[in-house]
Amino acid sequence: MQIAAIARERRHTLFFLDEIRPFAPVHLDTEVDMSGVLAHREAHRGDSRLSVVTYVLHSAARVLAAHPEANAAIRGRRRPKVARFGEVSGKIALDKQIGGRRVVVSAVLPDLDRADLKGIQHEVERYRDGDPETMPQFASMLMLHRLPAPVARVLYRRAVRPLLQHPRFFGTFSVTSLGHRAVDGFHSVGGTTVTFGVGRITDRPVVRDGEVTSAPVMRLNLTFDHRVIDGAEAADILTEVKELLEGYSGEEGLR
Repeated sequence: MQIAAIARERRHTLFFLDEIRPFAPVHLDTEVDMSGVLAHREAHRGDSRLSVVTYVLHSAARVLAAHPEANAAIRGRRRPKVARFGEVSGKIALDKQIGGRRVVVSAVLPDLDRADLKGIQHEVERYRDGDPETMPQFASMLMLHRLPAPVARVLYRRAVRPLLQHPRFFGTFSVTSLGHRAVDGFHSVGGTTVTFGVGRITDRPVVRDGEVTSAPVMRLNLTFDHRVIDGAEAADILTEVKELLEGYSGEEGLR
């Protein structure tokens, strides 16, 4: 048996988990027929290699813009305050190597409600393919790894706790995906009022026009903070994202 200290490269994850302890999670899930998304992606393969996460970000941003009560953050226990944001920014989780260790890092993509698919894909690729040890966007995170742990924790809390800073560090909604592996569905807390979990796309039986056939189906999960919104609004959000994803077709443009 070995007992070792938590690696410095995972320090930012531990600080984040401490901050979201007050979160009151409730979980919803649905299945999305991804036939339209796959047809759209194939039709525009020559323009851009769009990822499933890009489609989810694109759809979710438009839905969150129409649900300002959920595009929000909360702080405080005895006298909690809620900030509702005019901007819609999405946080994505990334599987990276830092110091030779596999860790999860996150990146925030701003103004997604005004971005088209190609613009979102460009940002996703920039973070997906970039090296967190050299990208300036991750300099603050790397500084937390180098500083003494107590000092790093204090600096982290001072930076992320003001409500008005929430979109900068956490976004106003989160998307995390494990669909590249044999994961059908999962629930995650991304530090935002609404977090979407994206599973794999696999052929499943569906009923169309009274006939059983197969279709590429994706499990889409939503975790929401019950301190900010209630289940009815969360159900509306999940349903509307599902409807947008199922509404893509091969003939549509990249907007």
